[in-house]
Amino acid sequence: MAIVGHTVTPQVGKPFTIFGETDNINYFLDTPLTPDAAQGAYNVTSSVKSHTRRQYPGDVTLINVSSHPRVSLVDPSQTSGNALPGRPFVLAEVGGDKQRRQFTLKGQVIDLHSFLSSEAAFDLNLHTSSGAKKKIAAAV
Repeated sequence: MAIVGHTVTPQVGKPFTIFGETDNINYFLDTPLTPDAAQGAYNVTSSVKSHTRRQYPGDVTLINVSSHPRVSLVDPSQTSGNALPGRPFVLAEVGGDKQRRQFTLKGQVIDLHSFLSSEAAFDLNLHTSSGAKKKIAAAV
């Protein structure tokens, strides 16, 4: 499994993105989320304009390079290092199997809280990065 972004656009509030494994996030929700980067890596073709360049450092003679296409690889799930964007938060199940998972949030906690209040599959606790613990009842 890969850690990918899941963007949520609520009816009330601002959009936010949860980064984590899809199965782990969907365990806590009634309505499953789909990852933003559902497709894999793909190639993109762009064109390079004609330009001049030197053949080696210190060369006084410039050469002309004609315009040509360039093929680049784009991987939506690629990250830079191990860091994930946003602030960490933890969802912990109250009762039941006592499952506990950590994710990161790019957005506001108030929007996440209102989303979880309407989509929580069971009673859970939301532990924010500031150390606050918020109880969320299961959605009816």
